Amino acid sequence: MKTLIKNGTVVTAGDTFKADVLIEDEKISLIGNALSADGAEVIDASGLFLMPGGIDAHTHLDMPFGGTTTADDFFTGQRAAAFGGTTTHVDFALQQKGETLIQGIDMWKKRAEGNAVIDYGFHIAITDPGEDMVSQIESLPAAGVTSIKLFLQYKGLFMVDDETLLKAMQAAKKAGVLVMTHCENGDVTDIITKQLVSEGKTDVKYHLEAHPREIEADGTSKVVAFAGVTGCKLYVVHMTCKEALHELSLGRAAGYKVMGETCTQYMFKFEDDMRVPGYEGAKWACGPPVRTPKDAEYIWKSLTDTTLQFVATDHCSFDFEGGKDGKKPGKELGKEGFHKIPNGIPGIEDRMPVMYHNGVNKGRYDINRFVAITATNPAKALGMYPQKGTISVGSDADIVLWDLNKKHTISAETHHMNVDYNAYEGMEVKGWPVRTILRGKSIVVNGEWKQEKGAGQFIKRHEGEFL
Repeated sequence: MKTLIKNGTVVTAGDTFKADVLIEDEKISLIGNALSADGAEVIDASGLFLMPGGIDAHTHLDMPFGGTTTADDFFTGQRAAAFGGTTTHVDFALQQKGETLIQGIDMWKKRAEGNAVIDYGFHIAITDPGEDMVSQIESLPAAGVTSIKLFLQYKGLFMVDDETLLKAMQAAKKAGVLVMTHCENGDVTDIITKQLVSEGKTDVKYHLEAHPREIEADGTSKVVAFAGVTGCKLYVVHMTCKEALHELSLGRAAGYKVMGETCTQYMFKFEDDMRVPGYEGAKWACGPPVRTPKDAEYIWKSLTDTTLQFVATDHCSFDFEGGKDGKKPGKELGKEGFHKIPNGIPGIEDRMPVMYHNGVNKGRYDINRFVAITATNPAKALGMYPQKGTISVGSDADIVLWDLNKKHTISAETHHMNVDYNAYEGMEVKGWPVRTILRGKSIVVNGEWKQEKGAGQFIKRHEGEFL
């Protein structure tokens, strides 16, 4: 099967140029001017920009949490991602107590098989390290999983102690595995939460007091120091505030192999959104929590000056009004106390248009930097480059045709995520994916779904790069 995309403008993390792109057998086979190919399907991309399909490095699909499961499974979540221009994501598999890391990966593979419609990989979260943790980490690359996650939060559930943290980092360094960390201080959060609840301070707004910015900075400082000691590659997930970003920048300045990710919602949802009367603020409960507009501006700056290398979603969707008409329980589980709110904000569909419009259109960074933080950098750091994350000969033909002038108003009424609210409700964006191509096949064309359920593939990843 051949497809020839004619008359478009190709955009990569480093270049922008007019060119035709020939696709054969799911791969990009030729890039040039005035190309032709006998028997090829021809797509006229006049006036459109060709960008690599987005890569969301941080998602939670079909994930159990706090007595329920996320609203989006691998079908609904991935379908929504494709409508928004994302063609690959990396989900977090959770090791279960008493099971190995490979068993955790296998469990998540079963959730995806038969449901996947875009390509995907897994990180594995270490929650029950056991005595043979080191040998387990050494076995991960052979399974195509080259990243682990360690939580410094959720005491009694996922949180690891310093001994586990250090040994895991040492083992990861030896195995060529990337270490990803949720950086807060779980002991402090646990103490403050118990104090607040005992004082009857259970409203949504107290979620913010239980997760102060200082403990995010504290957790970041610790893992950066441990990365310096062990020499491992570190990827700090969902960074929210200036103080934590400062700790990351110190590590980078010292020459440590530390990198940082933020998530779209931290630039648009703020503490005041959680302090509204009633329960509405529970929509924005996530960990670490949303911060302030000043922090958002610092995040934008950090994406531009390369302190931060990635923007993901941490997509973790729970209905605001769940538990009705056969739907899974959602945010209402926390009405008896902020500490029981299922944490997470949906966004897998919205990341690319929101970051393009508010980044490129508003002059915060150029279109090449947009491609870098949403596709190329995740592909490089997570061991998928050059198969994914770029438009080059030999790469998978994951291409998004982007109309720079097409406007769209984001709304829960029209989105494709299986959740009843949207973080960017009413936001008008200019710049929209009009065709999403996965390995040479058009899976979304002008808002029409074209993909078969189960056609997404698991991507075996190699050791990633430090950026």
